[in-house]
Amino acid sequence: MIRYLVKRLALLIPTLFGVVTLVFAMIALSPGDPAQAMLGERANKESVEKLREQLGLDKPLGVQYVNYLKRIAVLDFQNSIKTGQPVIQEIRARFPATIELSIFAMLFAAFFGILIGIVSATHKNTWVDYTSMAGALTGVSMPIFWLGLVLMLIFSIGLNLLPTGGRIDIRMYFTPITGFYVLDSIIYLFKEGNPAYLVSVIKHLILPAVALGTIPLAIIARITRSSMLEVLKQDYIRTARAAGISEHKIIYQYALRNALLPVVTVIGLQFGLLLSGAILTETIFAWPGIGKWIYNAIEARDYPAVQGGIIIIATTFVFINLVVDLLYSVINPKVRLS
Repeated sequence: MIRYLVKRLALLIPTLFGVVTLVFAMIALSPGDPAQAMLGERANKESVEKLREQLGLDKPLGVQYVNYLKRIAVLDFQNSIKTGQPVIQEIRARFPATIELSIFAMLFAAFFGILIGIVSATHKNTWVDYTSMAGALTGVSMPIFWLGLVLMLIFSIGLNLLPTGGRIDIRMYFTPITGFYVLDSIIYLFKEGNPAYLVSVIKHLILPAVALGTIPLAIIARITRSSMLEVLKQDYIRTARAAGISEHKIIYQYALRNALLPVVTVIGLQFGLLLSGAILTETIFAWPGIGKWIYNAIEARDYPAVQGGIIIIATTFVFINLVVDLLYSVINPKVRLS
């Protein structure tokens, strides 16, 4: 297992190098003067030249690239043009919110998606199967912004059960410890014995997590159904049934484990997409995450912020794929041996 892990980590180096190089090329080779774009058309020549010097854009492209690699190696993304704050500090302040939202959205999607897929596969060509797959098709088809507004209209405005946005009730005095509000509220629960923080955080998470997780849920359900149907046709399943093993044990102990490989792949890819695709959800529910922050940076032509945000998200996506590969080796040891 250790040898397999080392091998996979070694393969990450050229991948990350390629990501960093592409991000640099995206900015360096874009048409126009980046400094002029950041400051706007009305900026005077002196201000543009000063910013070019500050960002190192006055040097040859090769020198810019080498200096850029040196900065990235120590996670120095320079200062945001819009706020003047170090980009890494702004990422550190916002990234936990996006990670937390993505984790809960994926837990929601994976649990219900796998469950629906199993039920649909074990009731093939029945009304249960047709209803489940029709629901999955509907889930894939619904735009996130529309679903978010509908959920808000029903559960926040109509029923007054859940808040419309934010991460915690603004009337609560809450000082984050780790930046992950669920974890922080649990810490406060043990320190103060007050569950109000945790209840408020969970309430604020439900609607954005459901809105963000609906499309992955539908995809996972369809993949699980397809994979389970293939596995249930195998000879060892028929042998297990002939041996009198209970159907519950066959489905959940034998068939599901072998059917999970493609499902794990989808979960890993969808989780990476959630990190980069949470912009609409974060905007609708006023969620202070990195997706909306990058969108605002693009609008403001804040290139240091754009570079830093994209590199962090891409790096996270790469490591998620590593975790998926490791899960492969746990679910099916043949993958590790090969």
